[in-house]
Amino acid sequence: MTTTDRPSLLLVEDDAVLGPLIAELLEPDYRVRLVANGHDGLHLGLTGAWDVMVIDRGLPAMDGIALIAALRSKGIATPILILTALGAAEEKVRGLDAGADDYVTKPFDAGELAARLRALTRTYASAPTAVTVGDWEFDPRQRSARSVYGHTVSLTAKEGQLLAALAAEPDRVFTRDELLAAYFHDSDQPGVIDTYVHHLRRKITKTIIRTVHGIGYQIGDAHE
Repeated sequence: MTTTDRPSLLLVEDDAVLGPLIAELLEPDYRVRLVANGHDGLHLGLTGAWDVMVIDRGLPAMDGIALIAALRSKGIATPILILTALGAAEEKVRGLDAGADDYVTKPFDAGELAARLRALTRTYASAPTAVTVGDWEFDPRQRSARSVYGHTVSLTAKEGQLLAALAAEPDRVFTRDELLAAYFHDSDQPGVIDTYVHHLRRKITKTIIRTVHGIGYQIGDAHE
């Protein structure tokens, strides 16, 4: 793979030792740009073209949660992995709610970090160009949904993966455990699926996903 073939990665990490170590670790597979504070991360996140971002939870000037929320509020749909030293479930949920697609808890295994980044940058090579879901057209490759009225919403990588899985088999009811095993951490609780379903309903429409009580979720009609 040539240098230009490598995906671009924005790393926002203020630790003077850990930041360069992570950059060195990832350089064989990514074109890494390292910055050490949230303000620089926001500027580059908004003005650069990135395939993936790795953002530390605790940053000077603007913390990781605020940085991710600011990027998402501006329509930046680039996959984001958050690094956190805070392993409590509520902290993980805060990161996901802010718009992160995945997380790794410090101290982390280098192999796990690399695997999670590969998963986030994996393209939908076999995905159709677009899928019609009620009054919406969902494009798995672009991670966007467009209504018949012309309104378009951007989805995060995990939101796109979840919606693509449900839309690919419209007659199937997926259990939370099935979706969890396919797209999330082994250590996550099934409730993380509920979090992403909530995000999709809020961004698109409440009926985009139907709850099948006692079983799980199924793609809905998504009519306005």
